[in-house]
Amino acid sequence: MSLLSVVVLTMGNRPAELARAVRSALDQDDVDVEVILVGNGVSGDWTPGDDDVFEDKRVTVVRLPRNVGIPAGRNRGVEASTGEIILFLDDDGWYRSPRLGAHLRDRFAADPALGIVSFRVRDPEGGRGERRHVPRLRAGDPERSSAVTTFLGGACAMRRAAFDAAGGLPEDFFYAHEETDLAWQAMNAGYRIVYDASAVMYHPAVLPTRHAMFYRYNARNRVWLARRNLPWPLALTYCAVWVGMTLLRERRPAALRSWFKGFAEGWRRPAGPRRPISWRTAWRMTRTGRPPII
Repeated sequence: MSLLSVVVLTMGNRPAELARAVRSALDQDDVDVEVILVGNGVSGDWTPGDDDVFEDKRVTVVRLPRNVGIPAGRNRGVEASTGEIILFLDDDGWYRSPRLGAHLRDRFAADPALGIVSFRVRDPEGGRGERRHVPRLRAGDPERSSAVTTFLGGACAMRRAAFDAAGGLPEDFFYAHEETDLAWQAMNAGYRIVYDASAVMYHPAVLPTRHAMFYRYNARNRVWLARRNLPWPLALTYCAVWVGMTLLRERRPAALRSWFKGFAEGWRRPAGPRRPISWRTAWRMTRTGRPPII
């Protein structure tokens, strides 16, 4: 059986939720699982909590003395893992079904071109879920599976070979759009990405705008995403489209100031290595339902 490596990134501030997440990963049936628990910005003697689940021999703890951001933290977790299939799980999320691991193992085994599976995120309170958790333009029906061009960073599984082919997550992004950077490069390497509504992670309903840096990083990283990954005609169109969409969607002056500050920063600061996807990949993305201009 293929080993599944579940990477859980935490800042160490919710031990009860973290124990629930780790237990849900270790309780998977008919599949071998390891959990890589990454403490992001914790002391050298940090322990994840008193729950017995943290003593399980299948749990490896990685301690990072400073908060390096989500993509770098997850990259450190992948480096410490050994599985052929990698899952990223938020520390306040969990898997309710013990058959999820076997389902993923079988999906990847049946399709060598399948690189990434994005999960359906369900509200534990019974709500329908948020549209942003369905990574496609037509997000009205979260129960419909489909091919997609990006995925949810804390609710996904991927083939290690696809992760490596994409070059991992872009660490300078710190937060926001790092998944799309990896997704576009994985597609450019020939892999497919699917949203699988039968692969479910539970997560409390929260707003991304709870993070103080949301608008700035959102805009900066969109520019970096385009500069790093798109042929220049598409890159410029992508940035122009998102300027227009932001002006249509956001009316608060403070939010717009932060967004445009990040947008300018994205052009002013280095974006990292440029690896433009091919026009063939851009056409594949368009046929999938999301051309790389939106």
